[in-house]
Amino acid sequence: MFRYACMTLFLVLGSEIQLSYSTEASVTDAAKKLCLYAKLNVSFTVTYETIEKKNSTATFPLPELVNAAGSTCGKNASTLTLTFDKGHSWSVSFKKENESYSARDIVFKYNLGDDRIFTNASSKETKTVTFSPSISNVAMGTYYSCKSEDTMQMGLVVQSLQNVSLQAFIINGSKSDIGSVCPKDVPSTSPVPTTHVTNTTTPTAAPTAAPTTPSPLPTPTTGNYSLKTGNNSCLLAQMGLQINFKDGGVLQKMNVDPLSLEVNGDCSVNKSDSTLVLTSISVNLTFTFKEDGKNFVLHAVSVTIRSANGTSFSAANSSLSLWKAAVGSSYMCNKEQSYIVTDSFSLDTFKLHVQPFQVTGDSFATAEECFLDADLSFLVPIAVGVALSFLIILVLLSYLIGRRKSRTGYQSV
Repeated sequence: MFRYACMTLFLVLGSEIQLSYSTEASVTDAAKKLCLYAKLNVSFTVTYETIEKKNSTATFPLPELVNAAGSTCGKNASTLTLTFDKGHSWSVSFKKENESYSARDIVFKYNLGDDRIFTNASSKETKTVTFSPSISNVAMGTYYSCKSEDTMQMGLVVQSLQNVSLQAFIINGSKSDIGSVCPKDVPSTSPVPTTHVTNTTTPTAAPTAAPTTPSPLPTPTTGNYSLKTGNNSCLLAQMGLQINFKDGGVLQKMNVDPLSLEVNGDCSVNKSDSTLVLTSISVNLTFTFKEDGKNFVLHAVSVTIRSANGTSFSAANSSLSLWKAAVGSSYMCNKEQSYIVTDSFSLDTFKLHVQPFQVTGDSFATAEECFLDADLSFLVPIAVGVALSFLIILVLLSYLIGRRKSRTGYQSV
């Protein structure tokens, strides 16, 4: 792989797009031939904590002045890297596969020390988030085209791409005139596939709108995840995960395979939030914890699922209050639990055990168990005793009332 000099990007601000620029980048190789080209709109929305311990939101675009000198072109892998302002960067990597290529990762780094964007930020750290773009199977010698907006959320960052036109692995230094159009730009006029509807007994009958119920999946494999600051663990998690989501109104289920995951996140010491990011080729899953007084809770979950045909599903909720336990302890729930995150996305957990703060050594602290795991067997004899006592009292009252009525009958003359 070689590192090349690149043209500085120039941008045109459309009057109909707020906080968004049309960014055009051309990367050349050592022979001064064009090897990578991109033109697109990118904007970001970042939630961060202020010095007053309040949440604030910054929205900004990929700016006019950027530097693409860190970009690379190779035979089978290329990367477009754009740096801007005070320590921010945005990059997308491409991989060649036979006669096509795909965008593997979009990595966005933002510097909270940039006061112009992040006013009164409590931290001056540089954060990194990774998105999985839905850009795949682009034929060699063609460019990828997508006018539709593609919004992705990862933890506290929302990224929006629009009017995308890009080509990697350019042949003979010339951009192609042939475009591979994204699925969102293709009008859907086809009927719903029969595999997504309930079977009918009459072959000529029109397909119904009721989706089939997915077959039950086996219990997912339990994964063990940890994050470190230096040599010390700062977050521990153990859980089996099953994702349920509605794709075009059709309920889908999938197990998360821990062996295929890359574990990232942020759990720096003396922070009030902690993030666990699980990433594979097909799924990005982010859990965000925060301290709530003397307790911690899971307050945000986001997911992006990418299918083999290049389409993607995304959902997020940042107003949750789950897995509550005291800071310094852990939360445990061995029984299966199901959590509705959004109307189209729910999450099932198995053998759950998490500790996002104040980890000592590499082991969980004393666990606070969920209600389902609590041993309530001692309540059974108590409940039976109370029921029998109530029944005895009811019988005695009935007897006394019956005797009283028998005495108030006719008296003899």
